[in-house]
Amino acid sequence: MRAVVQRVSSAHVTVAGRVVAQIGRGLLVSLGVERSDGPADVTYLVRRILGLRIFEDADGKMNLSVGEIEGAVLVVSQFTLCGDARRGRRPSFAAAAAPEMALPLYNSVVEGIRESGVGVATGEFRAMMDLVSVNSGPVTLLLDSEKRI
Repeated sequence: MRAVVQRVSSAHVTVAGRVVAQIGRGLLVSLGVERSDGPADVTYLVRRILGLRIFEDADGKMNLSVGEIEGAVLVVSQFTLCGDARRGRRPSFAAAAAPEMALPLYNSVVEGIRESGVGVATGEFRAMMDLVSVNSGPVTLLLDSEKRI
């Protein structure tokens, strides 16, 4: 499971011109589910996302988590994160999980964040979405449950 985590001042996602989710200060998480993923990958990513201390404290140091600043998380499915572009010009998405496998794992990540008490919003799974965000810092991190990055 792969995630791109961005610290944002705000973010929203639209589908067919309609805003389906939005957050203020918090984290934008683009999530890709691979065929080899399972519950352990969900647990790992939820723990890492919620534990990231990337918000500034009173001294201006990145020392606070999204929960500590009472921020929110916007989770958007993005199977292209599982793409392999090492050869040729067209990426291979062979490692991406099929939708019927990816959706329950995606929902488990969302539910894990929600259970922590942090507000969570989502895009629409399998929809063509437009995502608008204001990356604060900018701060962007890559997480991989296989620990490849």
